[in-house]
Amino acid sequence: MMIPRHSPTELAAARVAAGGLLVLLLAFAGTASAAHERIAVVTPTAPGESHAIAAHNAAHANALETLGPGDRVRVTVFRNPDLTTEARVTENGTIAFPLIGEVPVTGLTPAQLGSRIAAKLRDGRFVVNPEVTVALAQVNSRQVAVLGAVNKPGRYPIDSLNSRLTDFLAAAGGIAAPGSDHVTLVSSEDGRTLKRDIDLNAIFRDGDLSQNVALKPGDTIYVEKAPMVYIYGEVQKAGAYRLEPHMTVMQALALGGGLSPRGTQRGIKIARRTDHGVRQIDARLTDVVQNDDVIYVAESLF
Repeated sequence: MMIPRHSPTELAAARVAAGGLLVLLLAFAGTASAAHERIAVVTPTAPGESHAIAAHNAAHANALETLGPGDRVRVTVFRNPDLTTEARVTENGTIAFPLIGEVPVTGLTPAQLGSRIAAKLRDGRFVVNPEVTVALAQVNSRQVAVLGAVNKPGRYPIDSLNSRLTDFLAAAGGIAAPGSDHVTLVSSEDGRTLKRDIDLNAIFRDGDLSQNVALKPGDTIYVEKAPMVYIYGEVQKAGAYRLEPHMTVMQALALGGGLSPRGTQRGIKIARRTDHGVRQIDARLTDVVQNDDVIYVAESLF
């Protein structure tokens, strides 16, 4: 057997290639070490705390997925289409399922209910190695009512994705044109009815997320109508306009396009409701407007 002989040029090229490979291996090892060091820096120093937070979040998510009276579920058993069942959870917290009868479901998630039904089918020897899937068809036990000046008032379910105030305002199509930036949250706790006023501007403008509260089943969100001011007479565009905080007569008239050529600043009056009826006020441009004020601009006599 003959051993091939290499020229000096080929041997030099081989040495260069081997040296380059060694450099790459060293560089890769250094990069891996650096990456390991970076990972070690951001690793939580208290793993017990992170596990506790994760467990709390998981428990909260499960609580928002549990079944209750009024919910509708669809149960399917793999390779057993005759057992497919859609049922409503009764007031007693059970559903009726073929072969096994009444099954308690209150407090279970759909996955846990599937495991319970599978165990009963297996223990009763009705199905060998049953694979049961439970889907939540309709949520009625965990709902929040959204009422008032929203585009789609109604009742909406609480789940792991929709649980906070802004989630339900979005589900209701957002606040309608006459809606206020202040909403009222009505809830029950220990038999008491609690009322809380929430400023949406504090959430979106100031970033105060403490106002974006988590809701509970049975809570009601009510969006009030925004304060309004009414302008008519010798103005460009008479009508009803949203009243902003500390709005003056001049700012209100600007919303209406200003005075018409026949209007006069000396003929501005405000009709204001009081406890004793409607009061007529001679207004100046710097006067502050109140909710439901009616501003009238008279025609100039000159």
